[in-house]
Amino acid sequence: MKKLKVYIDGASRGNPGPAAVGIVFQEGAKTVKTLSEKIGVTTNNVAEYYGLVLALQEALMMRAEELDVFTDSELLARQFNGEYKIREDSLKLLAVLVRHLKKGFKKISVRHVPREENRLADKEANQALDGDSFL
Repeated sequence: MKKLKVYIDGASRGNPGPAAVGIVFQEGAKTVKTLSEKIGVTTNNVAEYYGLVLALQEALMMRAEELDVFTDSELLARQFNGEYKIREDSLKLLAVLVRHLKKGFKKISVRHVPREENRLADKEANQALDGDSFL
């Protein structure tokens, strides 16, 4: 059974502003893959959701069966876990995609971590913002 830890971050310079996502996949303590992509102009919260959607899609392609997802977005973690309602229309559609994608896993958790514990994903997101690539 393939179990991965996934660190995700969505960044927006301005709110809304130019945005990107950073994702780091680890198996045990070893980083096995990183992703960083610009996603256009959007808000921080939308960028965080895009990070989760891309992480879930990539994990499915990597044939992961269990995921422990870590994010520094308390809003995303609490909405995923049903602690907060999703009121923002722009997040509702992304939440539908997340609910659909999570059906592809035997087990998935999304946990909030302090920003200091999410530095690798933050670095990936900022590299994408500073680069020329666009999703």
